[in-house]
Amino acid sequence: MSEEADDAGEFDDYADERDVNDWLEIFWGSLLLVIGLKQLIDPGTLLATPTMQWLGAGVVALGLSWIGHGLKDMAVKEIRESIGGASASSRRRVDYGLIRDVLLHPDQYGKFLLDAYRVAYEDGVLTDQELGDLSRLTDILDIPPREAARIATRAAINCAVEDGVVTVAEMALIDGAMDSAGLTDEEKQKIRDALDDGIIDDDEKKMLDDILGRI
Repeated sequence: MSEEADDAGEFDDYADERDVNDWLEIFWGSLLLVIGLKQLIDPGTLLATPTMQWLGAGVVALGLSWIGHGLKDMAVKEIRESIGGASASSRRRVDYGLIRDVLLHPDQYGKFLLDAYRVAYEDGVLTDQELGDLSRLTDILDIPPREAARIATRAAINCAVEDGVVTVAEMALIDGAMDSAGLTDEEKQKIRDALDDGIIDDDEKKMLDDILGRI
């Protein structure tokens, strides 16, 4: 089976998983929402009315939480599929792992976005579609724009030094990301100096961690 076919199968399976699990979350969340609202309107006589209404409010909150999580999960997966599908067409595959694990562990958001930027930067060109996908992904993950720009800078640098030569086009992407990240002129120059030889040594890596933050 060709790599393209493998990629297509991967995204088909992914879509099926999204349909089953995420729709079930929305379904059960909606059911809890209905039960909670009924309890608020008609508390019954099992316990005191205020107690039953508090329980009903808790059920409503839980239902809304499930619905929100299901919708957010589906939205992030849709963008992942869009970015991953574009990479598959050019024989590039990205393994983000289970998206649910990312959603449950916010400390992984930076790594997730870093991988997404890396895919977009690999060919040295950031298209309008890729930029739109990345912007939507940043919004969904609730990552501040300046922090996202620093992650984008790191991704652009990582892609640029993979072959040991930083081209003019790659440097232009890095400069654009640094501008959005709000770096000082001194910080920008330090990064440019570190990229002169196309290699990031240990001291330069520490400098990048200090300026851009560790991911």
